Amino acid sequence: MWPRLSILAGLVAGVLAAVLVIGGIVAIAPPPVAVATMAPAPSMSSGLVGTPTPAPVTSATPSGSGVAPSGAPSSSPGGSTGLFHLGEAAPALVVPKVGGGTIDLAGLRGKPVWVNFMGTYCQPSLDEFPLMNGFAARYASSGVVILAIDVKEDAGTIAAFAEQLGATFPLGLDAVGSAADRWGAVALPVHFWIDKDGIIRDGALGGIGPDVMARGLGSILPGVTVTP
Repeated sequence: MWPRLSILAGLVAGVLAAVLVIGGIVAIAPPPVAVATMAPAPSMSSGLVGTPTPAPVTSATPSGSGVAPSGAPSSSPGGSTGLFHLGEAAPALVVPKVGGGTIDLAGLRGKPVWVNFMGTYCQPSLDEFPLMNGFAARYASSGVVILAIDVKEDAGTIAAFAEQLGATFPLGLDAVGSAADRWGAVALPVHFWIDKDGIIRDGALGGIGPDVMARGLGSILPGVTVTP
């Protein structure tokens, strides 16, 4: 009997000791730390406030960059003047004139001038000449001078062409293409409209129609209503 009571008393004592130890540990342990949870970062496409958004894409320019479409004025600067050198002083232009004499653009300062680099082998040149004749006749009183500069052909060829189409304005001969190179005439035909101060105000690649011609001519005839 006594041995059993001794064993039971030992077990109870052991349990009480264990409870006291656990209680002590709990009492001295630091309080639990709350763990903060982080929200996931918004994706670039989420549209949330503060999310960076891509900057708008703008196209560079065409008065220039690349080649302007047919009949279109060059866009403003990429250089600031583009394909047609808008706003710049016209380059020098001194070439022999069909039938004798010389065409010298410098001698025309004070007059509005329409310069057309062309070739008899270009169908647009054939299509444009009758229209240019019409403008030359209708706006002669404005003092405008129209010049057609043939590139890399002989005098006989251009003279026959002018006679066939009844050209009413002077034609020049750029036999080796040096004038066309100086003006940046990258394709034929090409048109430049120069005001009385010698500044290029408009330009267009051919073949153009009367509407584009009227726009170009109007750019160098202030106060004159130019119609197609």
